[in-house]
Amino acid sequence: MYQKILAALDNSPPEQALIEHVARLAALTRARVLLLHVADGWVARNYDALQLAESEEMKEDRAYLGEVAARLRAQGLDVTTRLALGDPPKEILKVAEEEACDLIAMTTHGHRLLGDLFLGSTIESVRHKSQIPILIVRGATP
Repeated sequence: MYQKILAALDNSPPEQALIEHVARLAALTRARVLLLHVADGWVARNYDALQLAESEEMKEDRAYLGEVAARLRAQGLDVTTRLALGDPPKEILKVAEEEACDLIAMTTHGHRLLGDLFLGSTIESVRHKSQIPILIVRGATP
C-alpha cells in the first residue's frame, strides 16, 4: 500500500505517538520511512542567502533525527533522514514530492483557540495544499 512515508518531526514530546504509529505502519506495509525536520529559525531561513554557519539549533535537529532513525532502524525499518530549512509547510510539501512519498504523517498537539491559530498552521497549510494523503496522529499530552 505505502512505499515511502514522510514523517514530519518537530522535536516535541507529543510526537512520540507519531513515531510509534509510523513505525507500526511501515513494518506492516514494508514502507521506507523518511524522517523530516524543518529548521525554521533565523539562521535556517537565511542559511543559503547569507552563507551562514550551521546554528546550534540545526546541529541539535540533525542529532535528533539521527537518534530517532537509529531507534527505528533497530526495529528493522529502512529509514533515511533529511533536515530542510525554511518555511515548514512549504518544505514538507516540497520534500514529499521530491522524494516521491505516498503518505505524509504529522502530529497534532491538541492546541485550543490561539494555539491552533499559530501552532496548527503547519498542518492546515499542508492539508489544504497536499496532493499526497496525510495521516494526522494526535500526540500524547505530557
